[in-house]
Amino acid sequence: MQPTSTRNPNYLYQISIIGLLFFIFGFVTWLNGTLIPFLKLACELDTIQALFVTFAFYISYFFLAIPSSQILKKTGFKNGMALGLLVMAVGCLIFIPAANMRAFPLFLTGLFVQGMGLSLLQTASNPYISIIGPNESAAQRISIMGICNKVAGILSPLILSSIVLKNATAIEAQIMQATDAALKTSLLDELATRVITPYIVMAVVLAALALMIRRSALPEVDVAAEDQPDSSALNLTAGRTSIWQFPHLVLGALALFLYVGAEVMAGDVIGIYGKSLGFDLDQTKYFTTFTLAAMLLGYVLSIATIPKYISQQDFLKYSAILGAVLTVLIYFTSGSTAVTLIALLGLANAVMWPAIFPLAINGLGRFTQIGSAILIMGIAGGALLPQAYGLIEKSLGYQAAFLISMLPCYLYIFYYAVKGYKPR
Repeated sequence: MQPTSTRNPNYLYQISIIGLLFFIFGFVTWLNGTLIPFLKLACELDTIQALFVTFAFYISYFFLAIPSSQILKKTGFKNGMALGLLVMAVGCLIFIPAANMRAFPLFLTGLFVQGMGLSLLQTASNPYISIIGPNESAAQRISIMGICNKVAGILSPLILSSIVLKNATAIEAQIMQATDAALKTSLLDELATRVITPYIVMAVVLAALALMIRRSALPEVDVAAEDQPDSSALNLTAGRTSIWQFPHLVLGALALFLYVGAEVMAGDVIGIYGKSLGFDLDQTKYFTTFTLAAMLLGYVLSIATIPKYISQQDFLKYSAILGAVLTVLIYFTSGSTAVTLIALLGLANAVMWPAIFPLAINGLGRFTQIGSAILIMGIAGGALLPQAYGLIEKSLGYQAAFLISMLPCYLYIFYYAVKGYKPR
């Protein structure tokens, strides 16, 4: 998938544009950490209901990953990226009537539509960044994209929470103390409308970016013009007729499913966990940023050490061990210590996607495209694992729920890093 027409030494312009798109991925994705406590308060939700924020957003990847690859065959990569941005803008605009009516199902619809746009955008941009330059520097470009993503993830909850959760503790106290139904409704309505302005701004920015991408000089990629495969590369396709005949891919899809669930738990559920520990909203609204800062640190460490000092599967193995140890320690701690340990899970999670994805598609040959789509579907783990946490938390409490939800994820990822990744 690497036509010579895209090989040129002057591709800084293209990298900058795709880097901007990865920044958008991170910015929109990690807004959920702020939306969960905000909508829980504004729409008067319990924990399970509030966690439908992550469900609506991430489940779209499950339904849209394979269709997105079909859409891109018709639109091309550049037009597909522009279309994805426009779909995301529509999702942002749905927040306007949702806020005016304080309708939680409509908020979820907006989040699902945003996820649809992101699914298309990611399906286009992830392979695109790999093929706009030389093979030998592809890993470097992907690492730069990851840093763009994580920096945006650090900034987005800070920006949104400063707007929609400003003086949140005082407002929460007013709502709880309001004895008059009309006054309480008025306070909740005023709170809900706080999201309108930031999401209008986001819609305008996304639409402008779509126009910029459409008119940009990004070279189109002819996916039919494939390079000849490297004779030394692993290829397991001989005699195989189905994608399900590759155990290391199937096991890798499950590993990604569990990893994304764990990542969302550490980044988005940390606020709800902190609330259970007794922190107020004015404090918990910043907790997602702590997790993303730890992830950024992990990303930088992986860039500096892989593969010069450690292989990607060994880094994955030790990251899984770190995640498991931190999860157990979280169960036995409370207060600031527990919150710090949850944030440090970002360090354990950082390398998991970059390590699992290439291990899982290794040797797929002509099945690589559909294999990649199946792996993208694994992002649905971010929809289901928080729901499992919410259900368990209702019966066993927040500490046991976190342990039961998270520990099996890291243990399985450890297995994949030791044995499951090996093609056979």
